[in-house]
Order: sequence, then C-alpha cells, then structure tokens
Amino acid sequence: MNNEIRWIFFDVGTTLVDETKAYNHRIKYAIAGTGISFEQFQEKRKFFAEQNLRGDLEAITYFGLRKTPWHKEDEIPYPDAIEVLRYLVAKGYKIGIVANQSPGTAERLKSWGLLQYIDVVAASVELGCSKPDREIFHKALDMAICEAQEAAMVGDRLDNDIFSAKKLGMKTVWIKQGFSIYQHPISQEFEPDYTVKSLTELKNVF
Repeated sequence: MNNEIRWIFFDVGTTLVDETKAYNHRIKYAIAGTGISFEQFQEKRKFFAEQNLRGDLEAITYFGLRKTPWHKEDEIPYPDAIEVLRYLVAKGYKIGIVANQSPGTAERLKSWGLLQYIDVVAASVELGCSKPDREIFHKALDMAICEAQEAAMVGDRLDNDIFSAKKLGMKTVWIKQGFSIYQHPISQEFEPDYTVKSLTELKNVF
C-alpha cells in the first residue's frame, strides 16, 4: 500500500464482525414450517451471491418468505479483529467505519472492545444515507478531514464497498469472508486493489 494512506476505513458486518450466526438465525426462522430446507435456502443464497446480489434477501424473495428480524446479539467480532486494529493503530493509521448499520453502532463497537481503536464512525442510519451511495463515503471522509487518495476501504462486498470507494479514488481491499467468497468483479470498476481472506492478512497490505 502506498505511503500516502493515512486512514483505513472498515465495513462492519462480515468484515470486522462475524454475522454467520445471525444469518442462520434469520434463515431458520424464515423457513420454519415451510418445507424448505436450510440447505435448499443456502444453495439459492449462494446462487444470488454469485450474481453479486444480497443473497439472503434475494432468496427470501425468491421463496416468497417473510423477512424475519435480525438478531444483533448473534454477532461476534472475528477472533483477529482487535489484534489487527491494534497493529494498524500502532503503525500510525487512523481507523474509521463506513457501514450500513442500525442505531447504536458505536455502542456495539464499544461493547466488543473495538471502539478504542476507531476514530470515526460513519453509520448509515445516523447519517441518512447508505452504501453503495457515495454520499456516505464523502461524509466519512469529511468527518476524518481526509482526502480520498489518503484513505483505503476494507469491506466484504464488491458492490457496496469496493465499487463506490474506488470511484472516489480510495484504495480498496476486498476481504473474502462469509458469502462474499462467491462474488466476482464484473468489470474493472469492481476490481479491488488488494484481496485478502482474513483480517490478519491485512498485515501484508498495510
């Protein structure tokens, strides 16, 4: 990564925080009593993810199911999240969040022990805009008093994270966790500058 980078922005879900249990909770409640198996749902979810779509919501629509509540209590930081954030801060980087999140993002980050390493939290519900709209990235950069070329974005979604950040001139790192492993760049605009398979691998980038 070039030495102009001062800020590293992270998505939250499936980037810093493992949402596997929360997704499974939603899916099991959605298919309860329908005759649709968990495996059938997951296969359709994978199919839509391969189309660079939000697989779980598309599968819910496909099967004609009701979108059941999301359980925040099922979320848990990836095991290497704190250690990697500590490493990046020690190297002199400022850390920010750009995420589509429900109210209370900073409080949840604090409860997980992550907020102490984070300088800016740009969350969709508080800012009134959401990814992939570039407005939320503009607002995050303004909050950080940072130019786009001085920032990098780390996220799991090519559509929400990589495409929009790259358009602004930010460096981009695609972290292939969760169902994002089935996404693929559909054009040069979706190609990340770097690709990693875990937060720990960010040490090889920054």
